[in-house]
Amino acid sequence: MPTAVPNSPITPGWLDWYHNPSAPTFTLPPGTVDTHCHIFGPQAVFPFAPERKYTPCDASKKQLFALRDHLGVSRNVIVQATCHGADNTAMVDALQASGGRARGIAAVRPDIGEHELLALDAAGVRGVRFNFVRRLVDSSPEDDLSLIAKKIAPLGWHIVLYFESADLPDLEGFFASLPTPLVVDHMGRPDVTRPADGPEFSRFLRFVAANDVWVKVTCPERLSETGPAALNGEHRPYADVVPFARRAVEEFPDRVLWGTDWPHPNLTDHMPDDGLLVDYVPQIAVTAEQRQRLLVDNPMRLYWPSEEV
Repeated sequence: MPTAVPNSPITPGWLDWYHNPSAPTFTLPPGTVDTHCHIFGPQAVFPFAPERKYTPCDASKKQLFALRDHLGVSRNVIVQATCHGADNTAMVDALQASGGRARGIAAVRPDIGEHELLALDAAGVRGVRFNFVRRLVDSSPEDDLSLIAKKIAPLGWHIVLYFESADLPDLEGFFASLPTPLVVDHMGRPDVTRPADGPEFSRFLRFVAANDVWVKVTCPERLSETGPAALNGEHRPYADVVPFARRAVEEFPDRVLWGTDWPHPNLTDHMPDDGLLVDYVPQIAVTAEQRQRLLVDNPMRLYWPSEEV
């Protein structure tokens, strides 16, 4: 266990996660997987990376698992947080404490060796994340990322991509060259003030169709302009994001995934109630069959293939 160190101050203006989420009105199907969540520290035990762009509040594995149980989720996929850099210790600790109910997405450097990759695989890691969001990383050199991709491909891992929709035209060729399946965070962050059937989101969906790509219909709170409030008196949180997510669910029913993004790093306008994020699901997956695929069948096939339901 790492030696305890003094905590650094939290980034000014940081929004803490919602400590009393509502009970969802929508009941998740048995076996639901939250495929996008994070662990922050605790900082005194798992220090944050010196090169980090932000210092968050603590968000421990115990608190994540408590949220899992409160929402009715069965399993988690824990994505390495950028505040921990390429030190995956906190994430791996959570995987090992999950009793097999969590998988991980790591952040690794190009010089990572086979022994370390095999240790991560044994712990439950099933992919790496490539971050192209400029405010979160200094650079994303394609040569280094290509080297990482070649190293993880024999393990059967995939690559999680985080980028802004405006950058897809410049990145699409590189993404298509990668030798692993791809998972795109948050639908490629579309501009939801534009039409869901417009040229920008249609281009993204063509990219998905032409490649081995999965889509996370996650983080409406990051994309929405209308926010979590009721719309026209109806309980429809993040209604302006719905047409985009629903289109992805309808066009790629076997390649969509859902997650909470708890503890919601780097939000500035509001902190979402995770109960409302569950209640958002029936808006985007309107049939029981769609919900079963989105929440259970697809993530089990990707992360627990030997235990597929």
